[in-house]
Amino acid sequence: MNKSCPECGEKIIGRSDKKFCSDACRNAYNNALNRDSKNIIRTINNRLRKNHRILEVLNTKDKTKVARTTLQKHGFLFDYFTGTYTTKTGSVYYYVYDQGYLPLDNDFYLLVKREVN
Repeated sequence: MNKSCPECGEKIIGRSDKKFCSDACRNAYNNALNRDSKNIIRTINNRLRKNHRILEVLNTKDKTKVARTTLQKHGFLFDYFTGTYTTKTGSVYYYVYDQGYLPLDNDFYLLVKREVN
């Protein structure tokens, strides 16, 4: 039985259960297969990393007050965060990993850093 490689079409030589002619073809085939489904994850992770870097740069003292326009000027997008924390008083902190922000009055934000153990 002559089998051909699903990536390049070459004849497969070797074990009877071998599916690809080489590791390069196997990797190329699987990368192409996963490319579309992983693209949205990659895009979101890149946005989270950018938001984290912005908070880290602006929050130099582990607690800083900044204007919304400052965050937006640096390219911060408020729709991307990794978690929230609600205090007993009902205040909601939004976190991007260990960097967080709390919306204040007059379009200001309190930037905080959560200690990670």
